[in-house]
Amino acid sequence: MTSVSGMTLRDRIGRLGIWGRELRTTTLTAQQREAAAEIESLGYGALWLGSSPGVEHAVPVIEATTSMVIATGILNIWQHQPSAVGDAFADVERDHPGRFVLGLGVSHALLVSQYHRPYSAMVDFLDLLDLAPDPVPRERRVLAALGPRMLHLAAQRSAGAHPYMVPVEHTAAARAALGPGPLLAPEVNVVVDTDPATARAAARAHLGPYLAMTNYTANLMRFGFTEDDLAGGGSDRLVDALYHWGDVDRIRTRIDEYYAAGADHVAVQVVRSDGAFPIQEYRELAP
Repeated sequence: MTSVSGMTLRDRIGRLGIWGRELRTTTLTAQQREAAAEIESLGYGALWLGSSPGVEHAVPVIEATTSMVIATGILNIWQHQPSAVGDAFADVERDHPGRFVLGLGVSHALLVSQYHRPYSAMVDFLDLLDLAPDPVPRERRVLAALGPRMLHLAAQRSAGAHPYMVPVEHTAAARAALGPGPLLAPEVNVVVDTDPATARAAARAHLGPYLAMTNYTANLMRFGFTEDDLAGGGSDRLVDALYHWGDVDRIRTRIDEYYAAGADHVAVQVVRSDGAFPIQEYRELAP
């Protein structure tokens, strides 16, 4: 993997990061700036900004921290022009070299009116990004790849893959598809709650919208889940495969399973039933 500021991207982002929506904004409050600085001080190597962020959403968090990598998790290719993305990347790289990684994804037919031929759309976007006046280097971009074709594309045209909403079995298959070189950085959901009923309830509330998105459901069925598992908010088997709940020690054991399956980096998304900013959980789970 090509180096970033003298280090590989794998080295720069470390083993554990955070995936969250809470700091996706173009103007951070003082409290948000303090939270970003604390997250960095806890030792997390990267913060993946959720909810289809643009490059502009990374800048305030970069400015509130000193060395942590900030990534889009993920930028929706239907909402941005490649040349504009290249220009924005160049501006961030000029002011904050090595601090930003561009995560790209095709989103979902349910959310994008012009959605069609997603694989071809991603190829076209990458082609135009490479031809832009300010191209984004391959080693500074990753793809939200789930299926075999997109994983192959991630290995060929980017630094690696950032899959979302995947069981550990997907990580093993993704590593086999990518080969040993590319970065594999799955998002992993956790619920810090030892009560099975309340933990699974929080998980199902979070999972519900994703069960309407065929990209996720088709991927889950590749790994042995059935229509019955997908019905009624998700079976216990499905919920327990996608949301790792319990005390901190149990959750860390589950995260270790992703590393054993081939992940280089795990981006933890903390799910809470009340939707509150999970800073206490970030403290407890810190590397």
